[in-house]
Amino acid sequence: MSNPNDRLIVALDVPNALEGLQLAEKLGDQVTFYKIGLGMLTGGGLALADELKQLGKRVFLDMKLFDISATVSAAVSGLAQYDLDFLTVHGDPHVVHAAVAGRGDKATKILAVTILTSLDRADLDISLIKSGEIADLVVERARLAFRAGADGVIASPNEARAIRALPEAAGKLIVTPGVRPLGSAKGDQKRIATPQGAINEGADHIVVGRPVWQSHDPAQVARDILDSLS
Repeated sequence: MSNPNDRLIVALDVPNALEGLQLAEKLGDQVTFYKIGLGMLTGGGLALADELKQLGKRVFLDMKLFDISATVSAAVSGLAQYDLDFLTVHGDPHVVHAAVAGRGDKATKILAVTILTSLDRADLDISLIKSGEIADLVVERARLAFRAGADGVIASPNEARAIRALPEAAGKLIVTPGVRPLGSAKGDQKRIATPQGAINEGADHIVVGRPVWQSHDPAQVARDILDSLS
């Protein structure tokens, strides 16, 4: 990782590209990496990704793609033209295989979603996901995703250490949402940690959204997070 500030990825979970660009301007040079999610897709998300890349920022497009192989491959092929740094797909092996094929020779890293950090065991039961501890299921999904060619995985800080210990995780990325600075509200996240805690558990990058953009001083919150990581 060339820039230590790259460890912090700020989620631009705001309504549209204009507000996203305004937030990036407030954050200035200290924030180098941004996440654009599905919620902003109809608000100019791809245009914002392009604008941020032109400003020299790194961009994580969080689409969590899931479909039949041919559709995933075609979608990733199209999105990779935007010179994205990270792109998410669901961690099912057939989806990961298709995404890697669609990416081709582009530099975009394919990150596999294991189990969403907003879910707990009761949510998995309702969705008919097989029994077992969430941490164990996450680690097994990560293993399968790595074997299918994923460049990294999305997992909560609670599972990062066990994933890092996998032989298949050598040279792979672990990106952790569900990160909350001390004193921040949990929001809809159920498996969380502090920024330093997530890095200590083995994460390469942490994703922080609401605690930054809901603050009256987003730049100060970002500085505090970066200070806690150094």
